[in-house]
Order: sequence, then structure tokens, then C-alpha cells
Amino acid sequence: MRKIAQILPSEITPRIVFEERRKILQVAASGALGSSLMPWFSRDVFAANSSTKLVTIQNPRYSVMEKSTSLEDITGYNNFYEFGLEKTDPAVFAKTLETTGWKLSVEGLVNKPKVFGVEELLKLAPLEERVYRLRCVEGWSMVIPWVGYSLSTLLKAVDPQGSAKFVEFVSLADKKQMPGVNNSVLNWPYVEGLRLDEANHPLTLLTLGLYGEVLPKQNGAPVRLVVPWKYGFKSAKSIVKIRLVEKQPLNSWNVSAPNEYGFYSNVNPEVDHPRWSQASERRIGDPKGFFAPKQKTLMFNGYADQVASLYAGMDLRKNF
Repeated sequence: MRKIAQILPSEITPRIVFEERRKILQVAASGALGSSLMPWFSRDVFAANSSTKLVTIQNPRYSVMEKSTSLEDITGYNNFYEFGLEKTDPAVFAKTLETTGWKLSVEGLVNKPKVFGVEELLKLAPLEERVYRLRCVEGWSMVIPWVGYSLSTLLKAVDPQGSAKFVEFVSLADKKQMPGVNNSVLNWPYVEGLRLDEANHPLTLLTLGLYGEVLPKQNGAPVRLVVPWKYGFKSAKSIVKIRLVEKQPLNSWNVSAPNEYGFYSNVNPEVDHPRWSQASERRIGDPKGFFAPKQKTLMFNGYADQVASLYAGMDLRKNF
């Protein structure tokens, strides 16, 4: 098997994404923002997404003792296809996202369905800063000081019914605000899902900020999910609806490419992507860039002690 360093850039992106790039660039170029804007040339991109300070408490129980990735890298290198297919697109184009008056509907198999405003979400529980690893399926990783609280707090507030087995997350899909929704890479809106026990695990974070401030738009403002033991695409961004359901949700990437992206998508160095190895990763922000030494990928992204019991008896090659 080839090593990651030998893989061509076009192979490190899902084929359908590679084929759609020209379309999304044409859409972007036709808008108010020129495609020549590059986030690494100016800090104006970050200023345009400036955040509000949050009152947080540190949670060492869930935090890793690793150096956090810089804010510039966290906000400048993202997968958020609603704003473009390139890693740098969200930092440029997400400024069109309107978060004022955002509503999150929690519904389905619950006894107390409710529509939450962001202010209500911020006050539902004390905000904790947790330093989590984020591992993406393409072979790169970051260490991010997220701000939020366990998703179980929100789920408890709506009183799940006994028949609820899974939780479905639906992201905003608005062509007026999100140029990437004009492409056909995925069936929009973006949908993700977890088993109810995964959703209720204390590590699963309802995320409202990072680095002590509200979420930047390119990172999934104003509310997103973070599931640190799974590949990054499981952590849905800019969520507008959470539904508790009985049957396993059809999550977007599994529908688009079922042989490459499974429902569970647990970080597992022993299960390769069909087109590259998952055994090692490259930490974003290393001064050596692409030439920095790779590090060994950890089972469940290093959270095996906390979450391995969720999958006892399961074939993790079949349930990838």
C-alpha cells in the first residue's frame, strides 16, 4: 500500500468532490466576492468573523494535554462544503452566513419538543472549554479548545421517548448564504447521525465556541456538534434541527459514497479508506508543513479508554 506522502493531491479528495471543483469555483467567482481573495494573505478574513467572549470553565477531565492548534489554522483550514470544496473557501465565503435569530428545533421521538434560540442554548448549562483532538478522514488533524457542554444536557431537556434509538442532525442549507449548496457533491441539507448512546456520551459536545469565544462562521456557527473519537465529517456544523428517531439516519457522506464513508466512522488506524491509509496523520500547523513527520493515528482518536465499550462485540471493519 502506498504511503500518504506518495498520494497525489487529487487522490486525497473524494472523486466526486474533485470533479465538482470547477462548478463551485464558477459559482464563487460570479458572486460579490472574487475568487482571488486568499485568507492567508490578510487577517481581514478573521476580523470579519470576529467573535464574542464567552464565560467558560476549564474541564481537565476531557481535555488532552497537547498544544492547541493556532486560531489562524483552525479558522483558515476547514471542511465546510456549504461554502466551497477547498479547505480555504469557508474562511472567505462564510462571512455571508447570518446567525442572528438562529433557531434550533429539537423534535421527533421526544416528550418535550422545543425550538431553542442561541441565548437559551448558552444558558442551558455552564460552558466548558475542552481541548479535543479533531481527526479528518483525509489524514490531517488538529487540537482545538472547543467550548460547549455535553449534548446529553440538551437531550435530557426534551425527554426522549423509549422508542428513540438514534439522533439525526440537520444543517442549514441556504443557497443565498451558502454558495456551496449550488453544487451536487452531496444531497442537501447535510445530515449526520449518531446512536443515542453515542449522542449521550459525555464526550459528545454541543459546541457553541472555541478559544473562549463564540464559534467563527467558518467553523460551524452558531451551534455545531463535536464527536472527538470519530472522523471530522461526523461533527455536523450550523445545525438547525435535531431529531430523535427509531431507525438509523441516512447520513450524507454514507449516501454519497457508501463504500468510502460508513455510518459509524470511528477513527480506526486498522481500517483504511479505499484510496489511502488511515494509519498515520499530519498535524496542521507544524512549521514543516507537508514535510513534517507524520504521527501514528490512535484508535478512537486516542479516546479508546472512554468509548471502546460502546462498540463491544461489534465488527469494526464491517461497521466502519
